[in-house]
Amino acid sequence: MNLDRQVQLLIDNAPQDGQTPGIVAAIAPALKQLALQLRHSQYYILQTLNQRWMVTALRNRAQPDLEKQVIYAFPSVKDASNGAYAPKDSQAVAVPVPVIHILFQMVAIDTLDSVVFFEKSGDVSAGTEVRRQDLQTLIQAQLQQHLQSPSNPLKSRPVPPDIA
Repeated sequence: MNLDRQVQLLIDNAPQDGQTPGIVAAIAPALKQLALQLRHSQYYILQTLNQRWMVTALRNRAQPDLEKQVIYAFPSVKDASNGAYAPKDSQAVAVPVPVIHILFQMVAIDTLDSVVFFEKSGDVSAGTEVRRQDLQTLIQAQLQQHLQSPSNPLKSRPVPPDIA
């Protein structure tokens, strides 16, 4: 599914409250900008049986107090299920998720620091890290630009903090 279709699905599935679809449309260029830097239009995310994405805590060996929370995104179901990052003792399943939806959900998961996108099937030794903070910065810039637009119907309305 192409990126424009993924964005349209987000807009269509947003709460029809007169505000949220417009906000999703406003931040779409930021989501697409990041998605275009990745190789795949969808990735496989490990999730628990209650449909929660699996988050992995990574610790810095030199500074054990430093920790970050990441989600791994795999290019194929085989990579997700058989990789070193798949927990052997859990009942996790690999589900396909459009890349735009992954990026959009990053904003909603408060405890998440990054998503690591593995680009090459069979190779989980290197991935592309997208930091939540970088995505939020892009989205804020996009929203500021949108809110300053003279044709913006949302100009007089505040942006809700929980749009994702």
